[in-house]
Amino acid sequence: MRDDSKSGTFADRRAVLRGAAAGAALFAPGATLAASGDLAAIRKAVEANHDTAVQRLQDWIRLPSIAAENRDMEKGCSYMMELARDAGFQHVERVPTSGHPGVFATLDAGAKKWMGIYFMYDVKQYDPAEWSVPPIEARLIDKPGFGKVVMGRGAVNQKGPEANFLAALHAFRAAGRKLPVNLVLVAEGEEEIGSPHFSEIVRRPDVLAALKKCVGVIIPTGWQSPSTGGAAVNLGAKGVIEFELIASGEKWGRGPAKDIHSSEKARVDSPAWRLVSALSTLVSPDGNMPVVDGYMDNVRPLTPRERALIAEAGRTMSEADAKRQLGVKTWIDDLPWQQALERLAAVPTINIEGLVSGYTGPGGKTVLPGRAVAKIDCRIVPNQTKDEAVAKIRAHLDKHGFKDVEMNVSGGYDPTETAEDSKLVKAQLAVYARNKVPTTIYPRLAGSWPGVVFTGQPVGLPAGQFGLGHGSGAHAPDEYFVLESSNPKVAGMDDAAMGFVDFLYEIAAIG
Repeated sequence: MRDDSKSGTFADRRAVLRGAAAGAALFAPGATLAASGDLAAIRKAVEANHDTAVQRLQDWIRLPSIAAENRDMEKGCSYMMELARDAGFQHVERVPTSGHPGVFATLDAGAKKWMGIYFMYDVKQYDPAEWSVPPIEARLIDKPGFGKVVMGRGAVNQKGPEANFLAALHAFRAAGRKLPVNLVLVAEGEEEIGSPHFSEIVRRPDVLAALKKCVGVIIPTGWQSPSTGGAAVNLGAKGVIEFELIASGEKWGRGPAKDIHSSEKARVDSPAWRLVSALSTLVSPDGNMPVVDGYMDNVRPLTPRERALIAEAGRTMSEADAKRQLGVKTWIDDLPWQQALERLAAVPTINIEGLVSGYTGPGGKTVLPGRAVAKIDCRIVPNQTKDEAVAKIRAHLDKHGFKDVEMNVSGGYDPTETAEDSKLVKAQLAVYARNKVPTTIYPRLAGSWPGVVFTGQPVGLPAGQFGLGHGSGAHAPDEYFVLESSNPKVAGMDDAAMGFVDFLYEIAAIG
């Protein structure tokens, strides 16, 4: 773990960067490509274009493409293409899929190396009643302890970090400097529904050929801890499966075909209770461990190195901060901090996202529902696969007498892994160290992203997350992203953009 948290603030480092010689010292070895004063010129351009970058992000938030609702998907794709062209990509095209379209773009700067960039242009659904501000207004707010933030759906997941990367590209152009690497951009509009068609984009022959030239692939992020300024380099991520389980009187052959008066429960079976019974067979009585037949057979235990990395992370991360951010008081089984971290990285899950049946409005409505739906997501780990997990859940339900319970899979993908000694990981660590960001290496992100499309065959590249900055509230109300930081440990938009500048130089220079 690299910890330089006692050194100067981002504002201090920004002052240092204004001198080309000092900047070269700070950013070596990437500075071998920027010793002519590129960094100082690019920094000046970033700062001059700050308001434009903020406006670009606000405009993007105001166009919420939501795949789950089939909302403005073509508009979102077109806007993603426009953003890529404006940032300097010479080739930009819409890529049709069996679902919603993606975008493929290339920026050839005449450099020796290529870098892959993954964007998502879709966002999660939202309920305006749960927000303190309209969720697509992209309102600028002074948030105590953070500074000026933009609040809106997609602010941190994922438009804010992506906007920071675009700001870096605009700064290169405004400063009249060439990028040190060429770029391949692939973007999709279905990440929030499990990326069911993203592989169609990546495996198109010309897209695949472009990606295979790359050093690796990153998704821009902004996940700095507000208490330490720290960031994690994740060596992988859990896979995900999203599906619905549906119990109905129609399929079951018992219970009502439609909602009926609840007094009939005395003599009529309930599809809602049928679903509850089916769900209870999937997990242990406390709901914390999958007990699907054979589900855990291929789960790979943590290696000694992975346990060591988690132990090191546990010593530097704040358990109190984690609990406070999540709004929880205890971990499962009252586990101590390190064991909770190990469980987060290593244990597959079967989670109920939502249960829908009958009447859910104000007051009561005495009905016996004819249909009940559970929305489920599973997180899977090496060496599980999506197809294996789906097949075992279906077989388990059938074996336990629930053949009538429908299982509709909407998306998902396998876990992803990237080697600790890959050039991509080394570049991330180098840039975080130069920016005085306390860094941990974590074996596996508990969340999911479709990185396996890149790390798996036929692409076979290292892939992960990178970025400075901070935001929170992904998939939740009042999602925000920091634009002008009052927290000396967290980068604002300009410093985060410069972090991407540094990263691109590092990729160009790394052996």
